[in-house]
Amino acid sequence: MKTIYSSDNRIFKLLRELSVKKYRDRSGKYIIEGENLIEEAVKSGIRPELIVVREDYEGKANAFLDEAEETVFMSRQLFEKVAQTETSQGIMAVVEKKIYTPDEFYEIVGDGNVVFLDRLQDPGNIGTVIRTAEAAGYKGVISLKGTGDIYSPKTVRATTGSVFRMPVLVVDDLVTATGRIKEAGKKLVATCMDGSVVYYEADLTKDIVLIIGNEGNGISDELQELSDIRVNIPMMGKVESLNASIAAAILMYEAQRNK
Repeated sequence: MKTIYSSDNRIFKLLRELSVKKYRDRSGKYIIEGENLIEEAVKSGIRPELIVVREDYEGKANAFLDEAEETVFMSRQLFEKVAQTETSQGIMAVVEKKIYTPDEFYEIVGDGNVVFLDRLQDPGNIGTVIRTAEAAGYKGVISLKGTGDIYSPKTVRATTGSVFRMPVLVVDDLVTATGRIKEAGKKLVATCMDGSVVYYEADLTKDIVLIIGNEGNGISDELQELSDIRVNIPMMGKVESLNASIAAAILMYEAQRNK
């Protein structure tokens, strides 16, 4: 394998570009970093377009290096400039996003539950919600325009591999998106305190699209009005609300409890 020493190299430039959202959007590609994530991607049926290995790397990558279309070494100095983690493991890969049309997405999820990200911003929250959704048996993720980038390095790490297996549908127009949800026979579920029932009194077992709102502003008024079911999580003491990913976990696991 060749070793890259120049910052003018096309691969180094590609990795620098993919650290920026607009280039990830434009190219349909993103970076995954570390042995475990790359191994999870390969196990999930994703073939890396490129694997970049730091020249002094001493890990176990031999198990999946042959899965990449191209593999190269890179000098430590250059690698550290494109690494996304403070303590890099010395290996990263470039993979393609899985892009779904609405028809493809709803065919895959069937009557399963789906989580709807309404302008959620924190990468840790987004990643944790996706990871928890898979663990709770949810079948897909809808991401509304204005939500943080699901394919940012921090979010991908927070999913611990779930992003490779959970189909993601990115939607720009709220009215069109909610109309398609209803066409698929699914019900929108929103959390609110007024005019709602306690979450464990609602049927959340199947064909549910659970809305997770923005950390600071919650679910938009428009989505609240479009929702079919409104639930609340009882709060004790002086606590007014829960972290978005914690509330999401409680509600998503309710479907498992009722099965």
